[in-house]
Amino acid sequence: MDIDKNIADRWHNSEILLLGGSAGSFKLLFHIVKILPPSLDKVVIIIMHRKRNFQSSIEKLFAENSSMPIREISDKDKINKNTIYIAPANYHVLIEKDHSFALDVSDALWYSKPSIDITFESAAEIYNDRCTAILFSGANEDGAQGLLKLKNTGSLTIAQHPDDAEMPEMPKKAISINATDYVLKSNEIFVLLQN
Repeated sequence: MDIDKNIADRWHNSEILLLGGSAGSFKLLFHIVKILPPSLDKVVIIIMHRKRNFQSSIEKLFAENSSMPIREISDKDKINKNTIYIAPANYHVLIEKDHSFALDVSDALWYSKPSIDITFESAAEIYNDRCTAILFSGANEDGAQGLLKLKNTGSLTIAQHPDDAEMPEMPKKAISINATDYVLKSNEIFVLLQN
């Protein structure tokens, strides 16, 4: 599959990759963690809806299958390139002007903490057009407004094609409010990220 030059150039010019997903997104995110090269030279942040008070082994599983270092985000962590960060359960993740993380304990948004919207909106204020954000499968509308804010600041915004998503509500909402530059199937997303 050929990648459109415009999308490839915008991806290459990005400093940060945001990946948001909920129900039905785990396998896709896991595959991306496996295929991202250690020479990526970008920050990667995964915001995935997780059950409250549920201790999971996601970080361990991802770390065992990635060629990049993986960290669960802690408050005040400095953001480093060539690292995959995973949003912790029960906190919203904000990005500060000094390129560090802040964890927030305010109420859940769309029944979710971490909220994709909150991290996406925070990133829009810091990275503007130096960001690529992808919204995957999910059963609510989280991520759509954040993706729209990113698009409006010049970021490259992508939604998984609803026909390709296990739970299409999340990408469908983003598409319906015109928050996406591109709507791609999962295999097209994988090709782009390896480009």
